[in-house]
Amino acid sequence: MRAVAGQPVHRARGPAGLAAEGLVEVQRNRGAQVRKVSMAEAVEITEVRMVVEGLIAARAAERVTPEQATELDEIAVLMRRAVDAGEYRRYSDLNVRLHALIRQIAAHRTADRIVETLRGQLVRHQYMVSLLPGRPQTSLPQHERIISAIRDHDPKAAETAMRDHIASVIEALRSMDYLGGV
Repeated sequence: MRAVAGQPVHRARGPAGLAAEGLVEVQRNRGAQVRKVSMAEAVEITEVRMVVEGLIAARAAERVTPEQATELDEIAVLMRRAVDAGEYRRYSDLNVRLHALIRQIAAHRTADRIVETLRGQLVRHQYMVSLLPGRPQTSLPQHERIISAIRDHDPKAAETAMRDHIASVIEALRSMDYLGGV
């Protein structure tokens, strides 16, 4: 459980706050339980993420500084090294770092809050996608295209690259559902 200022999340937000974010279900006389997200709902949530993260990538392309572009490039190099070395857990951590940096560059607080809420609902499914054979090799060139478009200050290309990337996540989710993976 994540902590906020030393307090567990349930104390910081309370069950009602977590329920409002779609993270838990509050049941009378039973308390709060982590809400299970079906595969169909995971696809729908990811479709919304695709649109919002496309907006974020476009905004990042408009705002990126030379220092931030260098940091994006450094993450790309580390991601490539992780894939080449078969260090998929490291790659997954770098993926989270990359998306967080893009949101930071974009500085769109509302979009950032929306994505964080959506990601919170998808933790289990995102983990399963990261374990799919070949997934890092598929997503690495997508991430490199996103980084390139942001670095080149090309909002349309950044939005398209991000949407294409998230669309491939949707396809991965659908393949897991087809295979009975979750």
